[in-house]
Amino acid sequence: MSILIQNVEHEGQPVDLFINGGVIEKIIPGGTKAIPDTCHLTPDSVIDGSDKAILPTFHNAHHHAAMAYMRSYADDLELYEWLKEHIWPLEAGITEEDVYNGARLACLEMIKSGTTFFNDMYWYFHGTARAVEQMGMRAALGAVFIDMGDGDRRAANREMAQTLLDESKQYSDRIHFQLGPHALYTVSKEALVWCSEFANEHGIMIHTHLSETEREVADCIKEHGMRPPAYLDSLGLLAPNLTAAHCVWLEDNEMDLLATRGVKALHCPTSNMKLSSGKFRFTDAQKAGMQIAIGTDGAASNNNLDMSEEIKMAALLEKHFTGDPTALPAETAWHAGTRAAAEMFGLNSGVIAEGALADCMLVDLNNARLVPGHNLVADMVYSADSSCIDTVICDGRILMQGRKVEGEEEIIAKGREYKEKFRR
Repeated sequence: MSILIQNVEHEGQPVDLFINGGVIEKIIPGGTKAIPDTCHLTPDSVIDGSDKAILPTFHNAHHHAAMAYMRSYADDLELYEWLKEHIWPLEAGITEEDVYNGARLACLEMIKSGTTFFNDMYWYFHGTARAVEQMGMRAALGAVFIDMGDGDRRAANREMAQTLLDESKQYSDRIHFQLGPHALYTVSKEALVWCSEFANEHGIMIHTHLSETEREVADCIKEHGMRPPAYLDSLGLLAPNLTAAHCVWLEDNEMDLLATRGVKALHCPTSNMKLSSGKFRFTDAQKAGMQIAIGTDGAASNNNLDMSEEIKMAALLEKHFTGDPTALPAETAWHAGTRAAAEMFGLNSGVIAEGALADCMLVDLNNARLVPGHNLVADMVYSADSSCIDTVICDGRILMQGRKVEGEEEIIAKGREYKEKFRR
């Protein structure tokens, strides 16, 4: 499929942009009408970009998509109580179809707020994979691994991961299979070692939670005689293929260790605040050389998936806690919500350039939140919300235009059924 976007603003100038085969093939000054002739192709679709700007889409670095069906199900609780008394009991009864419907709802919300990629960890891999495939997005999907020290569960999880690695090949290259050992307090030493070895053998990523709460750190010291980063390092998990969510309770030397090992930190400011988990030290982690990307976490602990809001939260929270208004400036925050996760997963996206993947959005420059328009990136970080986003394209396919996503009414109607299904 090919798309011609005419007279759209890019880096402050009007351009014509030609998308072909999922890639941005040509960008030339607007109004020349030379692109179709240059490419010797007639576009399948033409979009009038007047009064709009083209930007890279958001990349959500940490997520549990299917938990959209748990939005506002259990709020205002401490993390361990939230998990053990509410979330895990509910999840014990879910099906693959539930995950498919929850993930579709999450994908719809993400598309409508400008996100085309997310890094996920959840049960029923195929439920989420089907939703991503159908909705036209990209995702790194982790086969969640929780054994709680139980040998039988551990064996079942290993078998599941091996099977899913093969079965994941049935999906398009927009879906990346990875392992998802939940956290060191839910996954045994033996299982963590196996995950590291299996991932290295097959060249895949690992997605986990790390140093999320003060209690996690204290329990790790009590049980293993060391803090979480040192413990995972002793098992061989700290490596460039590890993405670690939250990373709230890190000491300076641990930031240095994670940076040296090439571990990727996934910052979820809203979820951290809502669960009172603590504050990720973005500026210090950046100085240590850590790679950092921003994510929303799941809708059960955020409770929305709007990355523009998450980026703003990250920037303002860093300024507030450091007492430095220059900390985490708009450009840095924008990179952490767009390009950073793309780089972590080897995707040529998160940027508008010839040869890059055609993952982009058109924002309405007449939206009051973007007026008068002194600095578009600053506006997107500090002012914009999802209402500013008119069109979303992923892999050269139009997923939303005029703020309309095909089939959204049915997805919303199906989502409403979970209010009754999961009634307490």
